[in-house]
Amino acid sequence: MGTYALTGSASGIGAALASSLLAEGHKVITIDIKDADIIADLTTPEGRQAAIAAVKEAAPDGLDGFVPVAGLGGGTAPDALITRLNYFGTVEVVEGLRELLARKSGAIVLLCSNSAPMDVVDAGFLDALLSGDEPRALELAETIAPGTHYMQTKRAVNYWMRRNAMAYGRDGIRMNGVAPGPTLTPMTKPLFESEEYAPIMKGLLENTPIERAAQASEISDCILFLLSDKASYVHGSLLFIDGGYDAHMRTDHI
Repeated sequence: MGTYALTGSASGIGAALASSLLAEGHKVITIDIKDADIIADLTTPEGRQAAIAAVKEAAPDGLDGFVPVAGLGGGTAPDALITRLNYFGTVEVVEGLRELLARKSGAIVLLCSNSAPMDVVDAGFLDALLSGDEPRALELAETIAPGTHYMQTKRAVNYWMRRNAMAYGRDGIRMNGVAPGPTLTPMTKPLFESEEYAPIMKGLLENTPIERAAQASEISDCILFLLSDKASYVHGSLLFIDGGYDAHMRTDHI
């Protein structure tokens, strides 16, 4: 059995994944702002470093896998917190645990989004994210189009994965991403119910060939596959788990 760590484990996709890993007999180190083995606020540099140190203490022999599930969505949190958590709270913790993953030739699965390929892109904001300049990214976050912070931070996570696939692969670490469509979680529940966002969610589902939102377990099952030896030759890939939305909306894209 292996040793796995994941953030955002207290609810939604993270809770489903933690439950499945435990059911398979693995050791699971959970990280969240509440109800977890390691309590840490990943929106702050201090919280990220504290989480990294705690995982190193809990898994001195290394990690078989790490999944940074923690994230905030548009309409559910301030833009600055979305920027801090979705990108920097993902990348900084991945980089901090790289040595542990290399020890056991572990796997990483990043949480992106099927909204990430959408056309709204601010080059300056993306550049600040990818260069690791958090103060600059937060400054630019105040100027970019409202409501785009979620999709742009998730796009940046995917870009970061692809840019680092060679280096991590040479360390023996497989790294992939998943791009879920609308998923029924505590984070998205207010979006489906709010007067402002419910029509948007309805439009997304109307353009989803399967005609429904995903259950959290349907996303976590795909993550389990990417963590497993059954995906031993899958590296640097983004798996869309969106009921066919991307195929329908971007027919001629790869």
